[in-house]
Amino acid sequence: MRKPLVAIVGRPNVGKSTLFNLLAGERIAIVKDTPGVTRDRIYADASWLKYNFTLVDTGGIEPDSSDKMLKFMRNQAEMAIELADVVIFLTDVRSGLLDADVKVAQMLRKSKKEIVLVVNKVDNFEKYEADVYEFYNLGLGEPFPISAISKLGIGDMLDEVVSKFYERVNEEEEDERPRIAIIGKPNVGKSSLINKLIGEERVIVSDVAGTTRDAIDTVVKRDGKEYVFIDTAGLRRKSKVNEEIERYSIIRTVSAVERCDVAVLVIDAKEGVTEQDAKIAGIAHDRGRGMIIVVNKWDAIEKDNHSIKKYTEDIRKTLSFMPYAEIIFVSALTGQRLHRLFELIEVVIQNHSLRVSTGVLNDILTEAVALQQPPTDKGRRLKIYYITEVKVKPPTFVIFVNSKKIMHYSYTRYLENKIREAFGFVGTPLKFIVREKEED
Repeated sequence: MRKPLVAIVGRPNVGKSTLFNLLAGERIAIVKDTPGVTRDRIYADASWLKYNFTLVDTGGIEPDSSDKMLKFMRNQAEMAIELADVVIFLTDVRSGLLDADVKVAQMLRKSKKEIVLVVNKVDNFEKYEADVYEFYNLGLGEPFPISAISKLGIGDMLDEVVSKFYERVNEEEEDERPRIAIIGKPNVGKSSLINKLIGEERVIVSDVAGTTRDAIDTVVKRDGKEYVFIDTAGLRRKSKVNEEIERYSIIRTVSAVERCDVAVLVIDAKEGVTEQDAKIAGIAHDRGRGMIIVVNKWDAIEKDNHSIKKYTEDIRKTLSFMPYAEIIFVSALTGQRLHRLFELIEVVIQNHSLRVSTGVLNDILTEAVALQQPPTDKGRRLKIYYITEVKVKPPTFVIFVNSKKIMHYSYTRYLENKIREAFGFVGTPLKFIVREKEED
């Protein structure tokens, strides 16, 4: 199941970044007492009780401002609202209900999204009770009083948030067709790739970076099976951002990756692999998605007998955190090797859902331990009792040991390599959870 998207919106300086940092559990957004400090939307994984969701921070909305930056921030927030499953509309009890709040409320009502109205900076509920009631006038239901700084009222607010989005997300889970997200920097050929696969110009293709403004779902049928391809706006380094479209494209990619089974990272062969490619790939890796790396425009470079080897080495070095990802060299323009992409997608989908019996896993574990003894700490040796697979998408394993402290990361990686030697798990990350089991 994809994680729901929760956006925090409101006019400047009501405490959005403070609330975002509190819910995300770490100081991510810049917090300063000046309107307009949070210029770019920032996202983070968050959780409440048993529920996980993706949280999006936005710049403040100034509905009537003609200032270029404030106008951009308003566009950002509108994009976040469009993509969100639930919107937290944050207001400020100390400044009271302003005309700008009313206009933001009108924007939210038009969106038809689930709204949770929150009144921030309520450090004393008795003192500000009457002031909180004023926000009923927005017509968005019950206002939830909180203090993001003092951590008051957060539980009640989050209870309301999680009660709203799961019904909406579960409705989308009925579609079981494989979902493939095409991700990458602007102008690497993502839309051209999809157009070649479907054989028609359905997705806008242009030499202007950032042409694809929206995440577009395209159904491609092959050998009687349907695949849903999700094209996304390209990501670009902030230092090179000139257009508003590109400034808020990262949330498109996060949203698309949340919905996909397999992510296809498209790299421009003429540019080679970059650190920005690594950041984009990391979004899919962190969320445990299947991964294929497509080197596009392979027809446009001069090649020799060592070209593929050199490119592969460069990619493996820059994307060292995902050695499991498959690499394919294609041309969206000529169609070179594109038939192989579907074959790889099928392989990755199967591996992403592969279950291995506990008995077979423990046979591999026994052999691995015999070949390389587990580590010791202060004379105490690590004992590994057994291993079992508890989940797929991605395959997730629980290892029971006598001491988690002795279970070094390097030994977990060694066991992962042994499991991959036996079953491949091509194109999919593996997740390992280490738990202690009391010795008999």
